[in-house]
Amino acid sequence: MMKSERSLIIGGFILISIIWGSTWFAIKIGLASISPFYGILFRFMIAAAILAVLMKLRGEKLSFDKKSIVQYLNLAVLSFSFPFALVYWGEQYIASGLASVLFGAYPFVVAFGSHLYLPAERLNIFKSIGIVIGFFGIIIIFWSDLHLGSANVLGMSAILVSTLMQGSSLVILKKINHPMSPTALSLGGMLFGLLIMIPLAIIFEDISYLKFDASGVGSILYLSTFGTVVTFVTYYWLMKRVEVVYLSLVSFVTPILAVALGSILLNEILSAQMFLGAGLVLLGILTANGGDLKEQVKKMLDRKRNNGK
Repeated sequence: MMKSERSLIIGGFILISIIWGSTWFAIKIGLASISPFYGILFRFMIAAAILAVLMKLRGEKLSFDKKSIVQYLNLAVLSFSFPFALVYWGEQYIASGLASVLFGAYPFVVAFGSHLYLPAERLNIFKSIGIVIGFFGIIIIFWSDLHLGSANVLGMSAILVSTLMQGSSLVILKKINHPMSPTALSLGGMLFGLLIMIPLAIIFEDISYLKFDASGVGSILYLSTFGTVVTFVTYYWLMKRVEVVYLSLVSFVTPILAVALGSILLNEILSAQMFLGAGLVLLGILTANGGDLKEQVKKMLDRKRNNGK
């Protein structure tokens, strides 16, 4: 690997970590002006338009064979519409940093689902211990607000249900294993997702209450361009050049950045109990990746040793 490409890879990892870490803050800012479902609707419309232009420039077209439609519907229902609606709705009641920490359970959902439905990706001791640690972290986070009717509990539950849905969506995609470009897959899923979000927004929210001020418009533009398109393109560019295990560490970095941004810019205060729970979730993510990281480090050292001979 050339030094220039290595620098681009490091830069790409930093870029997606910063952007994904800031999306939780951007959603929170936007909710003060734009209601949740309309916020998602506008975000998807702009992102889909940009992705469509990218596909046009590349000479790509959407496929509408049976397997492709199944993948679009999977993403529309389990990744782009209801899960995003739950995240936006949940962030009305809890801190943006806490929302990002709860979403940190995503790798655990994927690992457990892969163990059940993908024979080649069974759980190892590291993943099993990581899931247990992360589970206890989530229990600790919930414990202080675990009483019926608490808005905090409802908000946190919405984030966790979203996490479960999006993790399941990835496992289903891997199970189907139908070849398709990332841009086409994302665009198709968003277009079908828009068919769900349009009636949800019209039925449940009043458009007359929307405020298209600097915060609302800025949030939508940032989330659609950087939070959706830039991160998506960068992530899949990185996937072709580095091991996936290293990319999975993004889920460890982003909650830390999100908590820091929420604390500094929104004056969000998390209790000591929530910080303890968040720490266990992050430790669980790191532990779950421990086996793969150990293996990759071993391979890297072996390659260096062989090159030196």
